[in-house]
Amino acid sequence: MKFTANQIAEILEGEIDGDENAEVYKLSKIEEGENGSLTFLSNPKYTQYIYTTKASIAIVNKSFVPENKIDITLIKVDDAYEAFSKLLAFYDEVKSNKLGIETPSHISETAKLGKNIYLGAFAYIGNNVIIGDNVKIYPNVYIGDNVLIGSNTTIFAGAKIYSETEIGKSCAIHSDAVVGADGFGFAPNKDGKFSKIPQIGNVIIGDNVDIGAGTTIDRATLGSTIIRNGVKLDNQIQIAHNVEIGKNTVIAAQSGIAGSTKIGENCMLGGQVGIAGHLTIGNNVRMQAKTGVGKNIKDNEIIQGTPAFGYSDYNKSYVYFKKLPELVAKINLLEKEIKALKEK
Repeated sequence: MKFTANQIAEILEGEIDGDENAEVYKLSKIEEGENGSLTFLSNPKYTQYIYTTKASIAIVNKSFVPENKIDITLIKVDDAYEAFSKLLAFYDEVKSNKLGIETPSHISETAKLGKNIYLGAFAYIGNNVIIGDNVKIYPNVYIGDNVLIGSNTTIFAGAKIYSETEIGKSCAIHSDAVVGADGFGFAPNKDGKFSKIPQIGNVIIGDNVDIGAGTTIDRATLGSTIIRNGVKLDNQIQIAHNVEIGKNTVIAAQSGIAGSTKIGENCMLGGQVGIAGHLTIGNNVRMQAKTGVGKNIKDNEIIQGTPAFGYSDYNKSYVYFKKLPELVAKINLLEKEIKALKEK
C-alpha cells in the first residue's frame, strides 16, 4: 500500500518540508534508501546519508537544518525515532487488519466465535472452543478442543494449540509454536523400560504475552503450566510441565526450563540458559547467556556460569582462569625450587 507525505504528516502531527504528494510504499534504512521508500534520521552519526539517500521521504527532528542541498521530502517531528516507531506500529496494524473466514477451514459446530475475527485457510477449530473479539488466526493453525482465546490475540501460521489451553487477551503466538503438548513424564519399570505418565493438566497464558516462533510450552501433569501477564518468550524456548513464569519476565532464545520450576516476576534470562527442575527463582533475577542453574536463586541476584554463581565473582574468577597456564607454570617452578632446597 502507498502513503503520501501528507498522510504520514497527519498521522505523526509533523511538518512537511518538500513535496506533500511524494509517495512511499516501503521502509528502509537511511543508508539503503531507494525510490519509493520511507526512512528516518535520529542518530547524528548518520546525518551524512541524508544528502545521498535515494529514499523519497525522511522523518527528521524539527531541530534538523540541512547544511547542503537535499532532494528528499522531509517530515519534521519532535522526536524522529519515536515518530518512526509510531509509524511502524500503525503500518503493522494496517497490514495485519484481516477480517473474515477463509476456506477451506474447519470450525466445530460447538465453537463460539467473537466479533471481527480473522480465520485463515486450512485452520482447524475444535469442539467447544471459545474465541474472543478481534482475534486473528492465520492459515494452518490447529486449535484443539475446549481452548479459550481472549480478545485481540493473534496466532500466526502453523501454530498448534492443544486442548484445554487458556490464552489471555492481546497475546501473540508466532509460527510453529506448540502450546499444550504432553509434558516429558515417564516412569521407569523393573525391566528397564519406561511407562508414560498421562499428562492431564493444561497450559494457562495470561494477557499481553508474546510467544516466539518454534517455542514449546508443555501441559502440566496435573494442574497447570502458567505463563503470567506480560511475559515475553523468544524463539525456540522449551517450557516444561508445571512450570510457572512470573509476570513481565523475559526469556531469550534456546533457553530451557525443566519441570515444576517457578520463576519470579521481572526476571531476565539470556540466550541458552538452562534451569533444572523443581527450583524456585526469585523476582528481578538476571541470568547471563549460557547460565546453568541447579539450585534455588534469591531475589535480585545476577548470575552467570555453569553451575551458576554470582556475576561479579564469575568475572573475577575468569580473570584468573585466563591466566591458568601461566599460574600452573609458576607453581611447577616453585615445586622444583622447593624440592631442590629440601635435597640440599
